[in-house]
Amino acid sequence: MATKRINPAQDIYGIKVTLLGTKPPIWRRLLVPASMTLAKLHDVLQTAMGWHDCHMHEFRAGDRHFGKPDPEDLDMGMPSVENERTVKLSSVLRRPGAKMIYTYDFGDNWEHAVVLEKQLPLLPDMSDPICVDGNLACPPDDCGGIPGFYELLDALADPNHEQHEEMRDWVGDDFDPQAFSVDEVNRKLAPRRRRSTTIKN
Repeated sequence: MATKRINPAQDIYGIKVTLLGTKPPIWRRLLVPASMTLAKLHDVLQTAMGWHDCHMHEFRAGDRHFGKPDPEDLDMGMPSVENERTVKLSSVLRRPGAKMIYTYDFGDNWEHAVVLEKQLPLLPDMSDPICVDGNLACPPDDCGGIPGFYELLDALADPNHEQHEEMRDWVGDDFDPQAFSVDEVNRKLAPRRRRSTTIKN
């Protein structure tokens, strides 16, 4: 008979993060400690997706909202926000299939589905979150949300587009919407050391 793990917070979570509204989907698969706080998860998601953490954000699971509480929000009739620094991932995503929404930049409104795909026993040699897979580059910050992103891609792809040069100057020559590198993400997630092994999904 299978035995239950006494403390799921000691597990490793395999999560998939998908930027909603993108076709084909822009996504990342990550291994993270279940005991990680949502504040730390925010940092990991910013790095793994390729954002620059220059806007506000929140997590949402059902009727619960998590982020940086502001007493003035309640006075304005906004939902109560739980402190992301004290809430662990394991207390929000409790079983495989559970999902929450991570929103970055309330102007551009980048919504990400964060889904718990699997629970694994704690890996003794895992000291940092790990990216194991992904697809496509993250949109640039401040490009106007999903509609603006695809307008940007259209302009970049067509040298005859009236905004081609303007958008190329704005986004820079090194932006490649097809680019994604697991190794590059992991170097950023673990800046103090270079991984000697590759973890496969």
